[in-house]
Amino acid sequence: MNLWFLDASILLASEDPDEEHHRDSGRLLVGSDPLATLDLAFYEATNVAVRAWRDQRAARRLRSRVAAVADDGGLVRADAQLLDAAAVIAHEHGISVYDAAYVAAARTISGRLVSCDVRGLVSRDLALLPRIAVQQPTESEPGPPGQSPA
Repeated sequence: MNLWFLDASILLASEDPDEEHHRDSGRLLVGSDPLATLDLAFYEATNVAVRAWRDQRAARRLRSRVAAVADDGGLVRADAQLLDAAAVIAHEHGISVYDAAYVAAARTISGRLVSCDVRGLVSRDLALLPRIAVQQPTESEPGPPGQSPA
């Protein structure tokens, strides 16, 4: 079984039918593998819904989605230790500390980060696209012969 660690872009994509990764993000959210996220996802998702989309109902749905993910696999809280690790990751990879916090949080719980952020995370091999995550076999679902599960 895979533990998928979701950044806010996955939650936002699942709400936005015009987003390229909408379908795969939604599939990931209803899959059988456990999901976790960072507490900052509450703020980021709500901020986009309220400020960019101007949609209070979407903000409520997104908060509910983050809460459901937290109930499923967990909610990692940002603290001094996590932010220290994020600062190191940000420096090493030339990304924001905010993005690096998701990387550090996923590593903390041995999860695999899933993101729609191609430029900042996926292209640096710090995260998988949702399309790749939903294609990954689970331990109870072997992949092609000669290939071990992710």
